[in-house]
Amino acid sequence: MNTIKTIGVFTSGGDSPGMNAAVRAVVRSALHYDLKVYGIRLGYQGMINGDFVEMDGISVSNIVQRGGTILKSARSADFMTPEGRKKAAENIKSQGIDALVGIGGDGTFQGATKFYEEQGIPVIGVPGTIDNDLSGTDETIGYDTAMNTALEAMDKIRDTADAHDRLFLVEVMGRHAGFIALETGIAGGAELILLPETLTQIQDVKDSLREVFQNQRRSSLVVVAEGDETGGAMKLADDLKDEFGKYEMRVCILGHIQRGGAPTARDRVLASRLGASAVQALLDGHASVMVGIINNEIKITPMRNVWSKKKSINYELLELAKILS
Repeated sequence: MNTIKTIGVFTSGGDSPGMNAAVRAVVRSALHYDLKVYGIRLGYQGMINGDFVEMDGISVSNIVQRGGTILKSARSADFMTPEGRKKAAENIKSQGIDALVGIGGDGTFQGATKFYEEQGIPVIGVPGTIDNDLSGTDETIGYDTAMNTALEAMDKIRDTADAHDRLFLVEVMGRHAGFIALETGIAGGAELILLPETLTQIQDVKDSLREVFQNQRRSSLVVVAEGDETGGAMKLADDLKDEFGKYEMRVCILGHIQRGGAPTARDRVLASRLGASAVQALLDGHASVMVGIINNEIKITPMRNVWSKKKSINYELLELAKILS
């Protein structure tokens, strides 16, 4: 018989649109199975602080459309130590919590893996990050919303770039992964897309832009992932100013607007499916795994495989971007 009677749910790391929808799904699915649910505020730090709040159906009413996370999120240096993880486990057990659902990304799952291995508390991961860089799922919660937010901004930038014959360098999030840059670059008609996954030579960028303007295009849009080895859009602009300054080069860093805002319908449905599946995974006896969706089917991946294996971009899309530019 299943021994889980009480679960805790927390959000950790960078926030992503759809986290609230996932929390809602976890809470209401747990209540459906007659489980008690506690929300843990401020992620791993909240475990150490003992910041628990019992949740019911009303606790998660009217949040499915909200960005951010009602449970808040925080980095925790204390949890990175064995002493911190031991304190967190003691607090969880004293609260009567039998298992956890953690919504977050790479760092969240690394912490969850160590926590389970050291303290034996079952943890199910739900992938919530705009970067879409986790193995074991086709998409992560927040990725679709972040792409659409970035694309809307790019469309507006394109209008003013064309009106003034300007070269715009648009920086999007993606410190270690270029998923947002690649897909928004294609959808936004960018002339050039720079990613952390590919080696960027400044001379190649100059040659590409020179060809663009030789073809009598009056404006140009370059999408740069923040983690590209050029050093980001500001550094790239500095490297290009001597040759392309006459095109009134402008830099636009989209930054944290990509993390905020109401989640798209796609992200809300994804979050709802994964949150409910996480509760079911606990009831089925799983521990230290992540629930994801591959080819529209729920899949379970060992937690360690999620963060130890780098997810690859679609290089066919990269080739398509070159052709279309």
